Amino acid sequence: MPQPLSPRNSALPKSLTSTQSAAYKHDGFIAPVPALSLEETAAFRTRFEAYEAANRGWYELSKGQKLYLLQTWAAELASHPRVLDAVEDVLGPDLMVWGMSLFVKDAHAPGFVTWHQDSTYWGLSKPSVTTAWIALSPATLESGCMKMLPGSQNLDQAPHRDTLTADNLLTRGQEIAIEVDDDKAVFCPLQPDELSLHHVRTVHASEPNQSSERRIGVAVRYITPDVSQVNGDVDSAWLVRGGDTHGNFVLETPPVADMDDAARAEHARIIQLRQSVLYKGVAGQPAHTAV
Repeated sequence: MPQPLSPRNSALPKSLTSTQSAAYKHDGFIAPVPALSLEETAAFRTRFEAYEAANRGWYELSKGQKLYLLQTWAAELASHPRVLDAVEDVLGPDLMVWGMSLFVKDAHAPGFVTWHQDSTYWGLSKPSVTTAWIALSPATLESGCMKMLPGSQNLDQAPHRDTLTADNLLTRGQEIAIEVDDDKAVFCPLQPDELSLHHVRTVHASEPNQSSERRIGVAVRYITPDVSQVNGDVDSAWLVRGGDTHGNFVLETPPVADMDDAARAEHARIIQLRQSVLYKGVAGQPAHTAV
């Protein structure tokens, strides 16, 4: 397991170029960002698929959230120094992992993601939040890579409607309730050694996988410690770099071993809390529990 609290060597160049940093501020996202080696990515995918096979599918056990509290590979990926370097360039030196979602589209599967803002139901007090979407397999136009609406991070929180559609990969099948011009969308294809970063208010979506290969993406949600939870009394996060001077979150601990008893118990407790936040005010039964 990496030692995530070690600060980055300030003598090293930043992960993002000045052009990429400017693009994130202007557009609300950047892609692609080189991150892992192909060998590292292949190893992470192998470990994910072994977990998936051993548990007859990853989804029902992990509920798509906080997998880094159950699986060492997920914790290692979320705290990988090169991933944290890229996130630090947009959020600063103090970083916490608030969540993790897997977006897996099997070959020719109908799953899709409607236009939405991540901030809609998360209950976080301020938009000092970014998602690193890490590709463990090619995310192409054909396989349903993400598409982003440039500049939409400057919008206030927009109204959304809950669709609870079975093939929608979002928590509540949420869809932004304003008109989106698809012609302005920018597609963000990624190779397995790349990631994208997007702001919590950037409007984004993705199409079904029409390819013959799986599309596997791991979305890690990073926050700064001055963010707080407003939809619940208590929330939790994992401090992965820098320090926590605010104390707004119960600090999490990654697993010592995959699926050990302590990890399962902590994961179950936190997921029960998290569901009460994500589904606050929802009508009907959510079709999915990925965020």
